[in-house]
Amino acid sequence: MRRTVFNEDHEAFRETLRAFIEAEVVPVHEEWFAAGQVPREFYYKLAELGVFGISVPEEFGGAGIESHKFEAIQYEETSRAGVTFGGSGVHVLLALPYIKALGTDEQKKRYLEKFVSAEEMWALAMTEPGTGSDLAGMKTTAKLSEDGTHYVLNGSKTFITGGVHADRVIVCARTSAPTAEDRRFGISLFAVDTKSEGYSIGRKLDKLGLKTSDTAELAFVDVKVPVEDLLGEENKGFYYLGANLPSERWGIAYGAYAQAKAAVRFAKEYVQDRTVFGKTVASFQNTKFELAACQAEVDAAEAVADRALEALDAGELTAAEAASAKLFNTEVAHRVIDKCLQLHGGYGFMNEYPIARLYADNRVNRIYGGTSEVMKMIIAKDMGL
Repeated sequence: MRRTVFNEDHEAFRETLRAFIEAEVVPVHEEWFAAGQVPREFYYKLAELGVFGISVPEEFGGAGIESHKFEAIQYEETSRAGVTFGGSGVHVLLALPYIKALGTDEQKKRYLEKFVSAEEMWALAMTEPGTGSDLAGMKTTAKLSEDGTHYVLNGSKTFITGGVHADRVIVCARTSAPTAEDRRFGISLFAVDTKSEGYSIGRKLDKLGLKTSDTAELAFVDVKVPVEDLLGEENKGFYYLGANLPSERWGIAYGAYAQAKAAVRFAKEYVQDRTVFGKTVASFQNTKFELAACQAEVDAAEAVADRALEALDAGELTAAEAASAKLFNTEVAHRVIDKCLQLHGGYGFMNEYPIARLYADNRVNRIYGGTSEVMKMIIAKDMGL
Protein backbone atom coordinates (compact mmCIF):
# COMPACT_ATOMS: atom_id res chain seq x y z
CA MET A 1 0.00 0.00 0.00
CA ARG A 2 1.17 3.51 -0.80
CA ARG A 3 2.43 5.47 2.19
CA THR A 4 1.61 9.16 2.40
CA VAL A 5 3.35 10.02 5.65
CA PHE A 6 6.69 11.11 4.13
CA ASN A 7 7.44 13.75 1.48
CA GLU A 8 10.47 14.46 -0.74
CA ASP A 9 12.36 16.23 2.06
CA HIS A 10 11.93 13.23 4.32
CA GLU A 11 13.11 10.84 1.62
CA ALA A 12 16.16 13.02 0.92
CA PHE A 13 16.97 12.85 4.62
CA ARG A 14 16.54 9.07 4.48
CA GLU A 15 19.11 8.81 1.67
CA THR A 16 21.58 10.97 3.58
CA LEU A 17 21.06 9.01 6.79
CA ARG A 18 21.41 5.65 5.04
CA ALA A 19 24.72 6.72 3.51
CA PHE A 20 25.90 8.00 6.90
CA ILE A 21 25.05 4.70 8.57
CA GLU A 22 26.87 2.70 5.91
CA ALA A 23 29.98 4.88 6.18
CA GLU A 24 30.16 5.76 9.87
CA VAL A 25 28.28 3.06 11.81
CA VAL A 26 28.26 -0.32 10.06
CA PRO A 27 32.09 -0.66 9.87
CA VAL A 28 32.51 -0.07 13.63
CA HIS A 29 29.28 -1.39 15.10
CA GLU A 30 30.89 -4.67 16.14
CA GLU A 31 33.38 -2.69 18.25
CA TRP A 32 30.56 -0.76 19.88
CA PHE A 33 28.69 -3.98 20.61
CA ALA A 34 31.76 -5.49 22.30
CA ALA A 35 32.41 -2.30 24.30
CA GLY A 36 28.80 -2.05 25.45
CA GLN A 37 28.38 1.55 24.32
CA VAL A 38 29.09 3.93 21.48
CA PRO A 39 32.04 6.32 21.83
CA ARG A 40 31.09 9.76 23.10
CA GLU A 41 32.71 11.29 19.99
CA PHE A 42 30.09 9.65 17.78
CA TYR A 43 27.46 12.05 19.08
CA TYR A 44 29.41 14.94 17.57
CA LYS A 45 29.03 13.24 14.18
CA LEU A 46 25.29 12.97 14.71
CA ALA A 47 25.25 16.65 15.62
CA GLU A 48 27.12 17.53 12.42
CA LEU A 49 24.52 15.58 10.49
CA GLY A 50 21.90 17.82 12.10
CA VAL A 51 19.78 15.15 13.78
CA PHE A 52 19.82 16.82 17.21
CA GLY A 53 18.54 20.16 15.99
CA ILE A 54 15.70 19.28 13.64
CA SER A 55 12.92 20.42 15.99
CA VAL A 56 15.00 22.99 17.93
CA PRO A 57 14.06 26.63 17.15
CA GLU A 58 16.31 28.35 14.61
CA GLU A 59 17.38 31.01 17.11
CA PHE A 60 19.18 28.29 19.07
CA GLY A 61 20.89 26.69 16.10
CA GLY A 62 18.20 24.22 15.02
CA ALA A 63 16.05 23.81 11.93
CA GLY A 64 12.79 24.69 13.66
CA ILE A 65 10.81 21.82 12.12
CA GLU A 66 8.01 20.72 14.45
CA SER A 67 7.70 17.10 13.37
CA HIS A 68 8.64 13.60 14.53
CA LYS A 69 8.87 12.26 10.99
CA PHE A 70 12.63 12.59 10.82
CA GLU A 71 12.89 10.58 14.04
CA ALA A 72 10.63 7.96 12.46
CA ILE A 73 13.04 7.65 9.54
CA GLN A 74 15.91 7.16 11.99
CA TYR A 75 14.03 4.24 13.56
CA GLU A 76 13.51 2.67 10.14
CA GLU A 77 17.04 3.16 8.86
CA THR A 78 18.93 2.02 11.95
CA SER A 79 16.74 -1.10 12.19
CA ARG A 80 17.17 -1.76 8.48
CA ALA A 81 20.95 -1.76 8.92
CA GLY A 82 20.83 -3.77 12.15
CA VAL A 83 22.55 -1.01 14.14
CA THR A 84 21.73 1.54 16.83
CA PHE A 85 22.91 5.04 17.72
CA GLY A 86 23.53 4.10 21.34
CA GLY A 87 21.67 6.07 23.99
CA SER A 88 21.31 9.18 21.86
CA GLY A 89 17.61 8.57 21.22
CA VAL A 90 16.63 9.85 24.67
CA HIS A 91 18.50 13.08 23.94
CA VAL A 92 15.90 14.13 21.37
CA LEU A 93 12.77 12.07 21.98
CA LEU A 94 12.71 12.22 25.79
CA ALA A 95 14.72 15.22 26.98
CA LEU A 96 14.09 17.87 24.33
CA PRO A 97 10.30 18.15 24.81
CA TYR A 98 10.81 19.14 28.45
CA ILE A 99 13.34 21.83 27.57
CA LYS A 100 11.11 23.27 24.87
CA ALA A 101 7.89 23.15 26.89
CA LEU A 102 9.16 24.07 30.33
CA GLY A 103 12.38 26.01 29.82
CA THR A 104 12.46 29.74 30.40
CA ASP A 105 14.03 31.97 27.75
CA GLU A 106 17.18 32.09 29.87
CA GLN A 107 17.27 28.30 30.21
CA LYS A 108 16.72 27.71 26.50
CA LYS A 109 19.57 30.06 25.73
CA ARG A 110 21.84 28.18 28.15
CA TYR A 111 20.79 24.68 27.16
CA LEU A 112 19.77 24.43 23.53
CA GLU A 113 22.84 25.51 21.57
CA LYS A 114 24.92 22.97 23.49
CA PHE A 115 22.13 20.44 22.99
CA VAL A 116 22.21 20.85 19.21
CA SER A 117 26.02 20.67 19.00
CA ALA A 118 26.24 17.61 21.32
CA GLU A 119 28.46 19.60 23.68
CA GLU A 120 25.88 18.57 26.27
CA MET A 121 24.12 15.22 25.93
CA TRP A 122 20.91 14.83 27.93
CA ALA A 123 19.12 11.94 29.60
CA LEU A 124 15.95 11.52 31.67
CA ALA A 125 15.97 9.94 35.14
CA MET A 126 12.58 8.79 36.35
CA THR A 127 12.82 5.14 37.43
CA GLU A 128 14.07 4.17 40.89
CA PRO A 129 14.96 0.81 42.42
CA GLY A 130 11.73 -0.69 43.73
CA THR A 131 9.30 1.72 42.05
CA GLY A 132 9.21 0.67 38.39
CA SER A 133 6.11 2.07 36.69
CA ASP A 134 4.85 3.63 39.96
CA LEU A 135 6.44 7.05 39.45
CA ALA A 136 4.42 8.58 42.28
CA GLY A 137 6.26 6.26 44.66
CA MET A 138 9.69 7.79 44.02
CA LYS A 139 11.88 8.49 47.05
CA THR A 140 14.53 10.83 45.63
CA THR A 141 14.19 14.24 47.29
CA ALA A 142 15.20 17.80 46.47
CA LYS A 143 15.00 20.22 49.38
CA LEU A 144 15.27 23.97 48.92
CA SER A 145 18.16 25.54 50.82
CA GLU A 146 17.48 28.07 53.56
CA ASP A 147 18.81 30.93 51.45
CA GLY A 148 16.68 29.83 48.48
CA THR A 149 19.58 29.64 46.03
CA HIS A 150 19.66 25.92 45.41
CA TYR A 151 18.06 22.53 46.04
CA VAL A 152 19.83 19.66 47.77
CA LEU A 153 19.28 16.44 45.85
CA ASN A 154 19.48 13.00 47.49
CA GLY A 155 18.49 9.58 46.21
CA SER A 156 19.11 7.20 43.33
CA LYS A 157 17.83 6.22 39.89
CA THR A 158 18.21 3.09 37.79
CA PHE A 159 17.77 1.92 34.17
CA ILE A 160 18.80 5.37 32.93
CA THR A 161 19.45 5.16 29.19
CA GLY A 162 22.26 7.47 28.15
CA GLY A 163 23.25 7.77 31.78
CA VAL A 164 26.96 7.09 31.27
CA HIS A 165 27.59 9.71 28.60
CA ALA A 166 25.06 12.30 29.79
CA ASP A 167 26.26 15.81 30.60
CA ARG A 168 22.88 16.88 31.94
CA VAL A 169 20.10 14.70 33.29
CA ILE A 170 16.49 15.71 33.87
CA VAL A 171 16.02 14.27 37.35
CA CYS A 172 12.57 13.74 38.86
CA ALA A 173 12.56 14.30 42.61
CA ARG A 174 10.17 15.02 45.46
CA THR A 175 10.14 18.63 46.58
CA SER A 176 7.03 18.11 48.73
CA ALA A 177 5.23 15.19 50.31
CA PRO A 178 2.19 13.81 48.47
CA THR A 179 -1.19 14.95 49.69
CA ALA A 180 -3.99 12.70 50.92
CA GLU A 181 -6.00 13.64 47.83
CA ASP A 182 -3.19 13.34 45.29
CA ARG A 183 -0.13 11.11 45.73
CA ARG A 184 1.24 12.47 42.44
CA PHE A 185 1.66 15.95 43.90
CA GLY A 186 5.10 17.07 45.03
CA ILE A 187 7.39 15.92 42.23
CA SER A 188 9.60 18.42 40.41
CA LEU A 189 12.01 18.27 37.48
CA PHE A 190 15.62 19.47 37.52
CA ALA A 191 18.22 19.82 34.77
CA VAL A 192 21.15 18.45 36.76
CA ASP A 193 24.76 19.01 35.69
CA THR A 194 26.46 15.60 35.92
CA LYS A 195 29.73 17.26 36.97
CA SER A 196 28.12 18.42 40.21
CA GLU A 197 29.76 17.34 43.47
CA GLY A 198 27.91 14.39 44.99
CA TYR A 199 26.59 13.17 41.62
CA SER A 200 27.90 9.74 40.70
CA ILE A 201 27.39 7.03 38.11
CA GLY A 202 27.07 3.56 39.56
CA ARG A 203 27.13 0.42 37.48
CA LYS A 204 26.86 0.52 33.72
CA LEU A 205 24.14 -2.08 33.58
CA ASP A 206 24.69 -5.35 31.72
CA LYS A 207 21.50 -5.83 29.73
CA LEU A 208 20.01 -8.68 27.72
CA GLY A 209 19.80 -6.43 24.66
CA LEU A 210 20.49 -2.87 23.51
CA LYS A 211 24.16 -3.58 24.08
CA THR A 212 25.43 -0.37 22.48
CA SER A 213 23.16 1.77 24.67
CA ASP A 214 24.81 3.06 27.85
CA THR A 215 22.36 2.37 30.66
CA ALA A 216 23.36 3.25 34.20
CA GLU A 217 22.50 3.58 37.84
CA LEU A 218 22.78 7.12 39.21
CA ALA A 219 23.27 8.29 42.80
CA PHE A 220 22.87 11.74 44.38
CA VAL A 221 24.40 12.64 47.73
CA ASP A 222 23.76 16.24 48.76
CA VAL A 223 23.99 17.43 45.16
CA LYS A 224 23.47 21.19 44.96
CA VAL A 225 21.17 22.09 42.08
CA PRO A 226 20.83 25.85 41.41
CA VAL A 227 17.23 27.10 41.43
CA GLU A 228 17.92 28.28 37.88
CA ASP A 229 17.91 24.61 36.84
CA LEU A 230 14.36 23.86 38.03
CA LEU A 231 12.28 23.00 34.94
CA GLY A 232 8.73 24.29 35.08
CA GLU A 233 6.88 24.87 38.33
CA GLU A 234 7.72 23.18 41.58
CA ASN A 235 5.58 20.14 42.54
CA LYS A 236 4.00 19.77 39.07
CA GLY A 237 6.56 17.36 37.62
CA PHE A 238 4.27 14.33 37.51
CA TYR A 239 1.84 16.15 35.23
CA TYR A 240 4.69 17.26 32.96
CA LEU A 241 5.81 13.64 32.74
CA GLY A 242 2.31 12.53 31.86
CA ALA A 243 2.06 15.08 29.07
CA ASN A 244 5.18 13.69 27.39
CA LEU A 245 4.48 9.98 27.82
CA PRO A 246 2.41 9.72 24.59
CA SER A 247 5.40 10.83 22.49
CA GLU A 248 7.70 8.42 24.34
CA ARG A 249 5.28 5.55 23.79
CA TRP A 250 4.85 6.49 20.14
CA GLY A 251 8.63 6.23 19.78
CA ILE A 252 8.65 2.72 21.24
CA ALA A 253 5.73 1.71 19.02
CA TYR A 254 7.39 3.06 15.90
CA GLY A 255 10.74 1.52 16.79
CA ALA A 256 9.07 -1.87 17.32
CA TYR A 257 7.39 -1.70 13.92
CA ALA A 258 10.73 -0.80 12.32
CA GLN A 259 12.40 -3.76 14.02
CA ALA A 260 9.70 -6.14 12.79
CA LYS A 261 10.04 -4.82 9.26
CA ALA A 262 13.81 -5.28 9.39
CA ALA A 263 13.41 -8.82 10.75
CA VAL A 264 11.34 -9.84 7.73
CA ARG A 265 13.99 -8.36 5.44
CA PHE A 266 16.80 -10.25 7.21
CA ALA A 267 14.85 -13.52 7.19
CA LYS A 268 13.89 -13.21 3.52
CA GLU A 269 17.51 -12.64 2.51
CA TYR A 270 18.69 -15.54 4.66
CA VAL A 271 16.19 -18.14 3.42
CA GLN A 272 16.85 -17.20 -0.19
CA ASP A 273 20.57 -17.88 0.28
CA ARG A 274 20.47 -20.84 2.67
CA THR A 275 20.28 -24.32 1.10
CA VAL A 276 19.06 -27.50 2.85
CA PHE A 277 18.19 -30.88 1.34
CA GLY A 278 19.31 -29.54 -2.02
CA LYS A 279 16.83 -26.64 -2.04
CA THR A 280 16.77 -23.10 -0.72
CA VAL A 281 14.90 -22.68 2.55
CA ALA A 282 12.73 -20.11 0.74
CA SER A 283 11.38 -22.80 -1.58
CA PHE A 284 9.57 -24.65 1.22
CA GLN A 285 5.88 -23.89 1.64
CA ASN A 286 6.24 -23.45 5.40
CA THR A 287 8.85 -20.74 4.87
CA LYS A 288 6.63 -18.88 2.40
CA PHE A 289 3.61 -19.09 4.67
CA GLU A 290 5.52 -17.97 7.76
CA LEU A 291 7.04 -14.96 6.01
CA ALA A 292 3.72 -14.08 4.39
CA ALA A 293 2.04 -14.04 7.80
CA CYS A 294 4.87 -11.91 9.19
CA GLN A 295 4.55 -9.45 6.30
CA ALA A 296 0.83 -9.08 6.92
CA GLU A 297 1.50 -8.25 10.58
CA VAL A 298 4.18 -5.74 9.62
CA ASP A 299 1.77 -4.06 7.20
CA ALA A 300 -0.76 -3.66 10.01
CA ALA A 301 1.89 -2.36 12.42
CA GLU A 302 3.08 0.13 9.81
CA ALA A 303 -0.45 1.50 9.44
CA VAL A 304 -0.78 1.90 13.21
CA ALA A 305 2.68 3.51 13.45
CA ASP A 306 2.00 5.98 10.64
CA ARG A 307 -1.43 6.94 11.95
CA ALA A 308 0.01 7.53 15.42
CA LEU A 309 2.81 9.61 13.87
CA GLU A 310 0.35 11.87 12.06
CA ALA A 311 -1.71 12.27 15.24
CA LEU A 312 1.41 13.09 17.27
CA ASP A 313 2.54 15.75 14.80
CA ALA A 314 -0.96 17.25 14.86
CA GLY A 315 -0.89 17.37 18.66
CA GLU A 316 -3.84 14.97 18.82
CA LEU A 317 -2.31 11.70 20.03
CA THR A 318 -4.03 10.81 23.30
CA ALA A 319 -2.56 8.77 26.13
CA ALA A 320 -4.90 5.86 25.35
CA GLU A 321 -4.10 5.96 21.62
CA ALA A 322 -0.37 5.98 22.33
CA ALA A 323 -0.83 3.06 24.73
CA SER A 324 -2.79 1.15 22.10
CA ALA A 325 -0.13 1.75 19.44
CA LYS A 326 2.62 0.68 21.81
CA LEU A 327 0.78 -2.43 22.96
CA PHE A 328 -0.13 -3.56 19.44
CA ASN A 329 3.19 -2.86 17.73
CA THR A 330 5.39 -4.30 20.45
CA GLU A 331 3.34 -7.50 20.51
CA VAL A 332 3.51 -7.72 16.71
CA ALA A 333 7.27 -7.21 16.76
CA HIS A 334 7.64 -9.91 19.42
CA ARG A 335 5.80 -12.46 17.27
CA VAL A 336 7.40 -11.50 13.97
CA ILE A 337 10.98 -11.39 15.19
CA ASP A 338 10.59 -14.73 16.94
CA LYS A 339 9.33 -16.36 13.73
CA CYS A 340 12.08 -14.75 11.67
CA LEU A 341 14.73 -16.00 14.09
CA GLN A 342 13.26 -19.50 13.83
CA LEU A 343 13.68 -19.38 10.06
CA HIS A 344 17.40 -18.75 10.58
CA GLY A 345 17.72 -22.04 12.45
CA GLY A 346 20.80 -22.30 14.66
CA TYR A 347 22.38 -19.25 13.07
CA GLY A 348 19.54 -17.14 14.44
CA PHE A 349 20.95 -17.79 17.90
CA MET A 350 24.33 -16.30 16.97
CA ASN A 351 25.00 -12.66 17.82
CA GLU A 352 26.89 -12.19 14.56
CA TYR A 353 23.50 -12.29 12.82
CA PRO A 354 21.37 -9.15 13.17
CA ILE A 355 18.23 -11.19 13.83
CA ALA A 356 19.70 -12.41 17.13
CA ARG A 357 20.40 -8.86 18.26
CA LEU A 358 16.96 -7.73 17.15
CA TYR A 359 15.44 -10.52 19.23
CA ALA A 360 17.28 -9.36 22.35
CA ASP A 361 16.79 -5.64 21.70
CA ASN A 362 13.09 -6.02 21.07
CA ARG A 363 12.27 -7.70 24.38
CA VAL A 364 12.44 -4.52 26.44
CA ASN A 365 9.81 -2.79 24.28
CA ARG A 366 7.04 -4.49 26.27
CA ILE A 367 8.59 -3.27 29.52
CA TYR A 368 10.00 0.25 29.32
CA GLY A 369 7.87 3.30 28.75
CA GLY A 370 5.22 1.43 30.72
CA THR A 371 4.71 -2.32 30.61
CA SER A 372 2.15 -4.00 28.35
CA GLU A 373 0.04 -4.56 31.46
CA VAL A 374 0.06 -0.82 32.21
CA MET A 375 -0.89 -0.11 28.58
CA LYS A 376 -3.90 -2.40 28.95
CA MET A 377 -4.94 -0.55 32.12
CA ILE A 378 -4.80 2.80 30.29
CA ILE A 379 -6.79 1.48 27.33
CA ALA A 380 -9.38 -0.19 29.56
CA LYS A 381 -9.85 3.02 31.58
CA ASP A 382 -10.38 4.97 28.36
CA MET A 383 -13.03 2.41 27.39
CA GLY A 384 -14.86 3.16 30.61
CA LEU A 385 -14.02 -0.19 32.15
